[in-house]
Amino acid sequence: MILLPQFLLKKQRKLLCVALALLVSACASTSSQPPSAIHDPNEAANRRMHSFNKSVDKVLLSPASTGYGTIVPKGLRRGFSNFADHLSLPNDFINNSLQGEVGNASNNVARFAVNTLFGLFGFIDVASAGGMERHDTDFGETLHVWGTGEGAYTELPFFGPSTTRDAYGLLVDIILDPFFVVTREPTRYIGAGAYVVNVMGNRYDYDETIDSILYDSADSYAQARILYLQNRRFELGNKDGSTYVDPDFDPYEDPYADF
Repeated sequence: MILLPQFLLKKQRKLLCVALALLVSACASTSSQPPSAIHDPNEAANRRMHSFNKSVDKVLLSPASTGYGTIVPKGLRRGFSNFADHLSLPNDFINNSLQGEVGNASNNVARFAVNTLFGLFGFIDVASAGGMERHDTDFGETLHVWGTGEGAYTELPFFGPSTTRDAYGLLVDIILDPFFVVTREPTRYIGAGAYVVNVMGNRYDYDETIDSILYDSADSYAQARILYLQNRRFELGNKDGSTYVDPDFDPYEDPYADF
C-alpha cells in the first residue's frame, strides 16, 4: 500500500472535506462511456505501468507471498485477512451512508462492534458465523451511485487495474480512512500493514490464477483489463442492472487467435 505523505496526514478534517469536494468535482467532469465499451485512451502509458507492476510482482510480491504462505499456517493467514477486513469496516460504513444504504451501514457498524468485542478485535469473524454478512463497498461505488461516469481505464502503480472514477475513489478512501485521520503514529499504520499482509495472503491463495493471467496469457495487459472491467461493472450492475457482462468471455483465450 502507498502511504500518504506526512503533510497530508497532518491536515485537519476541513482540508479533507475540501479535497473530497475537489475530487468529486473532477470526477463529475469525466465522460460516461457505453456500458460495453473499453475506453483506454492512454493505453501506451498504461501498458508501461502494467509492465512495471508485473516486475514488482515477479521480483517482490510473488516471492514474498510464497514465503509468507509457506511459513504462516492457513488459519493464521485467515485471521490476518479477517483483521484487514475488520479495519476497513469504518470506511464501508462511511460509503454505505453516503450511498443512502442505511441498512447496510447499520449492519457494518454492528459487525464492527461484534467482531471487536467477541472476535479478538476482528481476527475471528464471529459476525459472519452468526449470519451478519459484510456489505463491502468503496468511494468508487459511491461516485457511481451519485451518477459519476466510469471514465478511462487506467493502471495504477502497485494497485493495478482501475478507472478514472475508481482511482479518485481509492484516493478518497485512503484520505478518509478513520485509522489515518483519527489515530496517531504508529497506530495509524496498522491498517496499512494489515492491508499488505492481506495482499500477500491473497497472492498466495490465488497464485495459479494470477500467474495464468500475468505470465501465461498471450496479452496479460488486455486480460487484466477486461477482467477488471467485467468484474467491476458486474459489481456495480447489482445496483442498477444496466451493466454489460459478456457471458461468453474467456479470460484465458488468446485475443489474437482469429488474426
